[in-house]
Amino acid sequence: MTGSPSWERPAHQAAVGEALQALGIHRLVLSIHDASFPAGADDVGRGTPYSDAGRAFLSFVRAVGFTGVQLGPQGLTTRENPSPYDAMMFSREPLSIAVGPLLGREKLRALVGDVPWTTARHSDHKGAYDRQYAALGALWQARRDDSGHEAEAWARAQGPWLDRDGALDAMPLEQYRFVQWVAHRQHEELRRFVVGQELRLYGDLQIGISWRDRQSLAGLFLAGYAMGAPPSRTNPEGQPWGYPVLDPAQYEGAAGALVAARVDKMLDEYDGLRVDHPHGLVDPWVYRADSRDPGAAVRAGARLFSSPDLSDHPSLARFAVARPDQLDRSEVRWADGWVRDLDDAQVDRYAVLFARVVGRLRARGHRLEDLLCEVLSTWPHPLRRVMEREGLGRMCVTQKANLDDARDVYRSDNARNCDWIMVGNHDTPPLWALCDQWHGTPTAARRAQHLAERLEPDASSRASFAASLASSPGRLATAMFAELFASPARSVSIFFADLLGYRETYNAPGTVGDQNWSLRVAPDWSAEYGRAIGTGENPRALSVPRALALALRADPQRARVHESLLLRLDALADEH
Repeated sequence: MTGSPSWERPAHQAAVGEALQALGIHRLVLSIHDASFPAGADDVGRGTPYSDAGRAFLSFVRAVGFTGVQLGPQGLTTRENPSPYDAMMFSREPLSIAVGPLLGREKLRALVGDVPWTTARHSDHKGAYDRQYAALGALWQARRDDSGHEAEAWARAQGPWLDRDGALDAMPLEQYRFVQWVAHRQHEELRRFVVGQELRLYGDLQIGISWRDRQSLAGLFLAGYAMGAPPSRTNPEGQPWGYPVLDPAQYEGAAGALVAARVDKMLDEYDGLRVDHPHGLVDPWVYRADSRDPGAAVRAGARLFSSPDLSDHPSLARFAVARPDQLDRSEVRWADGWVRDLDDAQVDRYAVLFARVVGRLRARGHRLEDLLCEVLSTWPHPLRRVMEREGLGRMCVTQKANLDDARDVYRSDNARNCDWIMVGNHDTPPLWALCDQWHGTPTAARRAQHLAERLEPDASSRASFAASLASSPGRLATAMFAELFASPARSVSIFFADLLGYRETYNAPGTVGDQNWSLRVAPDWSAEYGRAIGTGENPRALSVPRALALALRADPQRARVHESLLLRLDALADEH
């Protein structure tokens, strides 16, 4: 590759935009969490979208052709737990503050020492926590006089959440308000930046509730039960999350008001929302919180509103919406078909909290299409009824597809216009590692056959096309991306590791370790990505033009109409 990368030229952006429109793709969204943004000169060991390096990466994301960015939860975490899904609901993460430009980079270096940012491929959560809080303390001392009045004026406008959260923190309340003001101000600056980049910014409404929120909001939770994930095809053991469950008796009162307040705040800060595990808003899977074996307890759990007469959970009967005659007793209680049918009034009762989310979205002038619901392998009938009456779809994760089951929800040909489709997400292995593992196995051959059926319109050429894909992990991966664009779904999401060709897993669900939640974009990501795209023989990262060209050629009529566009896409892909 010589000269500037192709994605930095208007021709690249124009061709990608035209191809997305030709394929009927309304949204192409990159998913990345704060800690994964690349390191820069003022790095403390953890990424942030608010730094110069973070903004440079977002500019690259737009130039490559994405129309939006999906961030993870941005709430305050603890030193011991980096998971953004265990973060606070209202307070922003101080670790994401780009403190160098505020404190001065020389002073920051003198205070926290040198961080080997030039080779940082993983965040150092505990180390970054210590360094950042030291820097924030120094910033408070240096800026309290000239910024204190502005921070206090902002604090007075925030309502009860700020002082409620600050009362649980070790730092003085006045300093807590200042830190939160800085964090929110930098987010506002980012919003203005992404508008200039013509990117939409999506937030993550996580279902988890942090330990601090549990303390300050203890009166809103149901006693004796915790929320988890039930057994499923892809996770037969279930997951005992241990999250508290909002008390149904308070849905029309304080609990419902809490959900509305969260959504209102997030809609002030983002263009759209990802609803993490919407099951928890409609019919959460609950289990006994006092069990000595949480794993066994979650497998023996039940749906909060779909358990009218279970002998092992008699206390749930008072919350039941589904009647005993509406249950299919031949199904296990976590099955999608456990509840067989519901009338409209029952759907209304299941939808009380979810309707709060949708109602606030509409009231603020947002489009329902910008509400992403994380429905994966499990979509029980009550949740499906609640979502489908709003025209909302689920997520299709194609790497999980059972290609021998024509009805499998993860097959791209079963996706609908309203669904969001992706090869993987933050909880799955990166596609490039999977394709390397599959190479030379029957799995690769079966995947290649399926992709040939989806992408090669000439039946006589499918065998050779499949053989070509099976012979190269890179070509197989590229075809799996093309499958997304050729599907009926109108919204495509790509995790940052899948875009850049990374082989390391970002998060392994159900495990605890320093590697989880730590993978970062490489400091030299631009040059590295340019090399990894390579040629069509065996690419090692996603070439968006190459994948789009494959998708366009899957429909002969569309390919004829867009012949000149295909030539431009091919030329852009061949530059590498």
